[in-house]
Amino acid sequence: MTAEKIASAFSYTMSAVGHRIRRCHQLSVALFVEEVNPFGLTTLQYAALATIASHENMDATRLAGLVAFDRSTVGSVLERLEAKELITRHHGPGNKRIKLLRATARGREVLVAADDAVHRSQDRFLAALNPIERATLLGLLEKLITRHEQLDEAV
Repeated sequence: MTAEKIASAFSYTMSAVGHRIRRCHQLSVALFVEEVNPFGLTTLQYAALATIASHENMDATRLAGLVAFDRSTVGSVLERLEAKELITRHHGPGNKRIKLLRATARGREVLVAADDAVHRSQDRFLAALNPIERATLLGLLEKLITRHEQLDEAV
């Protein structure tokens, strides 16, 4: 490969949508960690705990679908949340194979306590955008997500 082609490949990579989205994700996670670190939650743990708290007694498969986790990720996240005593897993009525998820009182307390920090992390990430730009960005991201999820379901 010539130096010119290498330079072109590098330039394309740095301007590619996927690279920019990945970089935004890195920055968003870093700000989340800075703000939410005192509460001992990762972004994945927070998403799972918030979802469990708002959908009591769902199983891990439903949780994975709601937060877009794969099965191995959801399993390790649940183990960590249970070890921190933020959730419990219990057998559902009539089916001992399925374990249902419930946020503990401590888990709910952590969610409430972390709320301002989570919002601060999002505000810091979006600080360069005015309110109209924020709404536009979020709307466009939702449009992309919805479209690609529809394509996945059609396959």
